[in-house]
Amino acid sequence: MSLLEELYRETIMTHAKAPRNYGELPGADVVIEGRNTSCGDEITLYLKSDGGKIADVAFTGHGCAISQSSASMMTELVKGRSLEEARRLIDSFKGMVVEGRQPTAELGDLQALAGTAKLPSRVKCATLAWNSLEEALLKLEGE
Repeated sequence: MSLLEELYRETIMTHAKAPRNYGELPGADVVIEGRNTSCGDEITLYLKSDGGKIADVAFTGHGCAISQSSASMMTELVKGRSLEEARRLIDSFKGMVVEGRQPTAELGDLQALAGTAKLPSRVKCATLAWNSLEEALLKLEGE
């Protein structure tokens, strides 16, 4: 399988065409705007917390299939998780796409993005939502 075939697997395209948790989240505790200035991808991440957990999460925005599918899969994975679990998932995901570490089973469908580690120009696309989540968690913990 070529790098591009690996990158644009069916899972990625499914999430890009019909993203999960897409839309504004009324009453969000934190709203973070993320931008990838090198390509123009943008997302706005909405997060509600409850008792140290991510009660709900959603996003809006536009960009390439990688950024939008990563955001979609991320929201599915972190919803209902503790803030600590979300931090661990951020580390696991970034380790996979930034450092080229082996994907872990806990990442589920996000393992489809492992190939981005071989394409440095796409790493910022894949990590846009995750960087926004990291910023949202910092903001939550600072309040």
